[in-house]
Amino acid sequence: MMDLHRLRLLSELRRRGTVAAVARALAYSPSTVSHQLAALQREAGTELLRREGRLLRLTPAAYVLADHADALLARMEQAEAEVAATAGLVAGVVRVACFPTAVSLVGPAIAHLARHHPAVRVQTTVTEPHIALDMLESRSCDLAICDEFDADPRPRVPGLHFAELDPDRIWLVVPRDHPQAGASAARIGELADEVWAGGPTETSHGRIVAEVCRERGGFTPDIRHRTSDAQALLFLVGAGQAVTLLPELARPEQATEVAAVAIEGPPVVRRILAVVRDTALRDPAVSAVRAALRPPGRPASA
Repeated sequence: MMDLHRLRLLSELRRRGTVAAVARALAYSPSTVSHQLAALQREAGTELLRREGRLLRLTPAAYVLADHADALLARMEQAEAEVAATAGLVAGVVRVACFPTAVSLVGPAIAHLARHHPAVRVQTTVTEPHIALDMLESRSCDLAICDEFDADPRPRVPGLHFAELDPDRIWLVVPRDHPQAGASAARIGELADEVWAGGPTETSHGRIVAEVCRERGGFTPDIRHRTSDAQALLFLVGAGQAVTLLPELARPEQATEVAAVAIEGPPVVRRILAVVRDTALRDPAVSAVRAALRPPGRPASA
């Protein structure tokens, strides 16, 4: 009988392409991954991997087996979820991967679970949204929290269930003594000569800063400072070195050295998505975590 854990490694190798990438994703050493794949090849009784230079290539038999591995892993997760649902067990570990400001959603959710479902243990990894979704697909987490904008939607990957939480409004954040600080609604076009701060270019925050400046102001912003750390962005703005856009979840209004100003025109919002694998939808512990995710200040449902 082939080992299910080793089958998962084969599936990941097909998905990621190299042993090193599998090792990084699953927190193993490359030698451990190689040894486990060699053991799987012996169990299968046929050649699964063929070395080409320094790379391991999957044989046709390996691709067939990887397809079955995906089906078996999904069926096992579904079986575990249905057994727990049938037994009425709201218990177990739920691994959540989320972007930094979503911690303000996860924290109250954990507190709610401690009161209502104390047998559920939440483990949190804070990372970029695209990495959280990758972790979900590779079964390295059970629930991913990510964001998206109308101008930058995330692909709806088959096998994943996307549920929208409440939208998160985006604010212009300027130094407290900035001319726009007292405005009821800021005109983005008047900030064309400002120094801007934003997320790295490959992140949704970096893209939305550029998009809002182009769409609402007609200019390309001079983004000199790039970070996904909301506190770092607030420090830069508070020191008078930049202006930026920040979501409500970052709580910019609580920083004394900055002012959060509404943007003139239709509100700029991002959608917050709670994503799970389809096969985990009936898992009572995962369902309890999903139900507990609410914006701060809104009571979670019992």
